[in-house]
Amino acid sequence: MPQLLRTEHENAVVTYQSPLLRGVGVPHGFTTRLGGVSPEPFASLNLASLMNDPDADANTNVAENFRRVRRALGCRRHVRVQVNQVHGREVWLPPAEPVRPVDAPRADAIATDKPGLLLMVRVADCVPVLLSDRTGRVVSAIHAGWRGVVTGVAPSAVETLVRSFGVGPGDLFAAVGPCIGGNRYEVGPEVAQAFEDAGLGRAVHRSGWNKPHIDLPGAVGLELERSGIPSHQIDRTDRCTFDHEEDFFSHRRDHGRTGRQAALIAVRQDIT
Repeated sequence: MPQLLRTEHENAVVTYQSPLLRGVGVPHGFTTRLGGVSPEPFASLNLASLMNDPDADANTNVAENFRRVRRALGCRRHVRVQVNQVHGREVWLPPAEPVRPVDAPRADAIATDKPGLLLMVRVADCVPVLLSDRTGRVVSAIHAGWRGVVTGVAPSAVETLVRSFGVGPGDLFAAVGPCIGGNRYEVGPEVAQAFEDAGLGRAVHRSGWNKPHIDLPGAVGLELERSGIPSHQIDRTDRCTFDHEEDFFSHRRDHGRTGRQAALIAVRQDIT
């Protein structure tokens, strides 16, 4: 199984990167919690401010953290594009001009062929996925929590690339980023049933535990393959956001009092 590469950038930011996407030449990365300026419990590369929380990380910290990530990825002048994530399957095709975060739509995936846009989704246990066609001209960033998985946000993003940009699924490369591992993702019977009803029963594990456990990255990988992306064109990782506390924020481990990682991608910079 191809593995993401842990990458230490010259400004101390640490990301995980896909060998496949590197080969295509698209700027991208799955951030860690390393290399930023935020204090505990958001130390240190937190990329989200929690709204309506008086003890949230300061916006100035988050802005500086983003500046460092842009520099690490070589995207200092890119326009950051994000959505208001709602655990659904909607895919947004953003315009070329900037959209204020408050005006961004409710969606969980973004796709573009426009140079100069840096697509971003935030996570802290959910599955981040990055897609690119083999030319680096079309890219997508996906946020997949369990609800997004069972409603098919990853297949929806693939369908959007096919429909809107004429990209064949067999010409796509995918990277499934660090998220909570199956041994840590205990769920109730209704969630397990939802995966089985969605045809993802292979990701449900019942033996050895009192409650079912879900292999979220395995389920997403299965959906990508069913969407037509060959298995050898999907990079994966064994990094678990819950277990590897030194590298990642985890909503479940930290009982909601934590920061956020991000998955970011842009079209190739030599495309105009």
